[in-house]
Amino acid sequence: MDVRRSDFAGSWYPGNKSDCKREIEAFMEQPSPCPSAEKGAIGGIVPHAGWYFSGKIACHVIQCLRNDNTPDTIVIFGRHLHPGSKNYIMREGSWATPLGDLEIDHELADELILEFPFVVETSSYHEQDNTVEVQLPFIKYFFPNTRILPIGAPPALPSLKIGWRVAEISKSMGRKILILGSTDLTHYGYNYGNTPKGVGREAVDWVKNENDKRVVDLMMAMDAEGVVEESLKNHNACCSGAVAAAISAAKSLGAQEGKKLIYSTSYDIRPDDSFVGYVGILFL
Repeated sequence: MDVRRSDFAGSWYPGNKSDCKREIEAFMEQPSPCPSAEKGAIGGIVPHAGWYFSGKIACHVIQCLRNDNTPDTIVIFGRHLHPGSKNYIMREGSWATPLGDLEIDHELADELILEFPFVVETSSYHEQDNTVEVQLPFIKYFFPNTRILPIGAPPALPSLKIGWRVAEISKSMGRKILILGSTDLTHYGYNYGNTPKGVGREAVDWVKNENDKRVVDLMMAMDAEGVVEESLKNHNACCSGAVAAAISAAKSLGAQEGKKLIYSTSYDIRPDDSFVGYVGILFL
């Protein structure tokens, strides 16, 4: 089986098995409660910075998804794309992690490729993609026997249909799936050419309590179209197409609300005039 390499192992997160396990278990030593749901969680939103900045949040969302869930496949929507971008998918093979390889759900991929135009990536033909890759060791740790399906969804309304069809096709195939959408929030500061509130405390407060809050509230309301519109207007989600597709899929699978687990920024960990917002949300 062709195996896609781990491009960010050893830099964005630990590069070997023992260090990966050690860091995941350190995240778990700082527990936050998982919201309860009668049918269990259906999916969530995770950030995708290096683990130093946002690993605890992503770990907590994926750990909460494990409660009472034994999925066949976890579908991960991600990719830094613009509204005119193409859709991306990995069709077959597996993706390496320091904890072991994760197999691609090729049957589900094949069904989607029949309906939608995709750029099909392989182990040897692909662009580096942190949005999906930094989640994979967590998935392998908490769901060692699951398969994955990574999909790149641009911030445009057709991505909602892809998310919806992921859910509908999975149901018709008898697949039990969980959904993840990967995005970071406002990228603020001179490093990102985004300084509408200058720098300092006022800027941090604006990002946290206004700019990020608007898009996080839409995610919790599961307003997929609103997330895309808001992000394109105010630049407060770097992968809003992935979020919208994840919301559309989760709603089709029965989710009714989003619960915010953790919100933080890189400023909280390492204060700087340039910083990024992160959120972990669970769909119930």
